[in-house]
Amino acid sequence: MNKKYFFFTFFTVFISFYCCAVFAKQKVVALLYSPDSHTRAQFSLDEQGRLYYRLIFDTRLIVNWSRLGIETTGSSLVDGITVKGTVKNEINEKFLWPLGEDASLVNHCNELTLHCAANSANFDVITRLYNGSMVFRYVCKQLGNRTVQLKSELTEFNLAESYRIYQYHEESVFRPVNVDSLPGTSDLPSTLTAPKSYISIGEADNRNYTKCVLIRGKRPNSLALQFYTDTIYRDHHVQAVRKDTSIQFLDSLITPWRTISCSNTAIGLHEFSQLNLKLVKPLNNKVPDYIKPGKVYRVPINTQGALNGIDFAQKMNFQYILVDAGWYGAEFRTVSDPTKYLPDFHLPDIIAHAKEKGIGVILYVNYVGLKAKIDTILPLYKKWGVSGLKFGFVDGGTQKGLSWLDSAMKKVNDYGMLLNVHDHYKPTGLSRRYPYVLSQEGIRGDENSPDAFHNTVLPFTRYLAGAADFTFCYPNKVNDYSKNIRVSKAQQMALTVVYFDPLQAIFWYGQSQDYKDEADIEFFKYVPTVWDESKYVQGEIGEGITVARRKDRTWYLGSAAGMQKWGGTFKLDFLEKTQVYVATIYEDDGQGGIRVKKAKFGHNDPFVVNLDAKGGQAVILRPQEK
Repeated sequence: MNKKYFFFTFFTVFISFYCCAVFAKQKVVALLYSPDSHTRAQFSLDEQGRLYYRLIFDTRLIVNWSRLGIETTGSSLVDGITVKGTVKNEINEKFLWPLGEDASLVNHCNELTLHCAANSANFDVITRLYNGSMVFRYVCKQLGNRTVQLKSELTEFNLAESYRIYQYHEESVFRPVNVDSLPGTSDLPSTLTAPKSYISIGEADNRNYTKCVLIRGKRPNSLALQFYTDTIYRDHHVQAVRKDTSIQFLDSLITPWRTISCSNTAIGLHEFSQLNLKLVKPLNNKVPDYIKPGKVYRVPINTQGALNGIDFAQKMNFQYILVDAGWYGAEFRTVSDPTKYLPDFHLPDIIAHAKEKGIGVILYVNYVGLKAKIDTILPLYKKWGVSGLKFGFVDGGTQKGLSWLDSAMKKVNDYGMLLNVHDHYKPTGLSRRYPYVLSQEGIRGDENSPDAFHNTVLPFTRYLAGAADFTFCYPNKVNDYSKNIRVSKAQQMALTVVYFDPLQAIFWYGQSQDYKDEADIEFFKYVPTVWDESKYVQGEIGEGITVARRKDRTWYLGSAAGMQKWGGTFKLDFLEKTQVYVATIYEDDGQGGIRVKKAKFGHNDPFVVNLDAKGGQAVILRPQEK
């Protein structure tokens, strides 16, 4: 017998025997493979009729047998479960997405539906396996004609080995801790690491559910879901979480997709940064090429300052100005009216000047004003000639708040106006459904003085959920914004390539008159905000990263170092063959400024990145004219 075959057979028998011994009272009811067969999911029932799953990536067990189920005030979907049938289906589609990191996306996976019954109720567990990723959701469409309250979601993640989680909460810093030592909660998406293993646990298509966070589970190396604000959860780890409202459903209950994405490298996690878009069904199949992304300049709240800001935006090849909080009064006061502008801020003149210069106008409205007057301001702003809105301080934590936000997103989208949702809300792929929703915050940006460690953690964590508004505070000769910026100028510049945002806000605190004709700011005239092709080239969480992105035939490279020196050499194998490229390189000059230099490169040439701690480098690679 062939030795390799003998070893494989022995290994398979051993694993099967081991699993049967450990889970002797469980019966496997279904098995699903990814298109490349390297990702596998199994489902089982125990003697009490409790449903479990486990996940294998390559030959590595990622998630060991873990509970599935939801508990409601109606029929219990926790135990006594039987699987009445299974349906498998292959999904293989390609769709254009000109508002993202890549101009087109491939949605290829294998799908399994478990038709389940429990205590006179029927429900489905729908699972999709992508290459490297497992997603699943609960679909309950026979809840009866009475309101049912959701008490808990039993979904757990029993990790097969010890992992470290990059814990964070909304706009906080990141703290890497062992899963078994996790204090409190960690937001979705959360990234976990073990030797040569990287996992992202997230969610997609959260329209009317509630905010879920991860907490330490009851077993070693285990995580569970907790409703953050909508219910009370008690166990031996967590005493209580405040109860604001109940989570209620009528007729049907469909949970968001739970996602588990796996990679053998940190940069491999980027393969899943647009997974959420693939899991949300669009309202129609129109390609949103009529929507204009772009760079944004925030103007002062006075008429002349805004007019000057429009001229500066035109000079810098920006597409929009943002009129932020304060233009209609104190944002949190109910007497402040977002249908009226302050006397010393003459909005009609500002909008008219912006239109003349080809610049769009985005207006900020706080949640207080939005709840009171959203149906009034949308037709009014459209009449004024406003291009979009920025929502402030929305409720992104409760079912009530997320349901309101979903309806508000649709209303703004239906009016054909851009939307940027600020503060702690994070995306779950709803831009596919409402393509005018270009950006959101849910990130610790320059307003909150992030350091280089934080900056080089973000690409592997929060940005896996989708676009984020980082609000860059790029310095000038008048103000270095030392309170906000704790990294070099070149890193600030490079991060506009590393970070993805269709509405990139640059010069956040800057005054237009303070930015002269410095050579470095020329870069911001050219850098796009959406891309035809993107790839993470090299990097490690919290240490450093290089990202390459293409728009038309021009490539942009952004590299950033963490708290220590960082770098590496890679091949420019993504450049066109036989084409010579002229590189404009923006790097730190060691004196707090930017040095600009030129070089030529061709396909597969080596490119060296060598950065000081907290440093960066931005590069534009243009095809040489013949």
